[in-house]
Amino acid sequence: MNKNQVHGAVKDLAGKVQEEAGKLVGNKTQQAKGLQKQVSGKAEVHLGNAKEAVKDAVDNVKAAAGKR
Repeated sequence: MNKNQVHGAVKDLAGKVQEEAGKLVGNKTQQAKGLQKQVSGKAEVHLGNAKEAVKDAVDNVKAAAGKR
């Protein structure tokens, strides 16, 4: 797990809390900000996933080259 995955998950969770708090007090602006934070967090998690996939692919290529 890399920092993008962790930071994105935290941001997504914070967005969910903010959205629910907005619903609780009837504040549409806070709800929207919470949703925006969730989208941003999910995007960052996906970026982290892509970075991990590239890192794993590079490691596999290096390992395969070392076996020759």
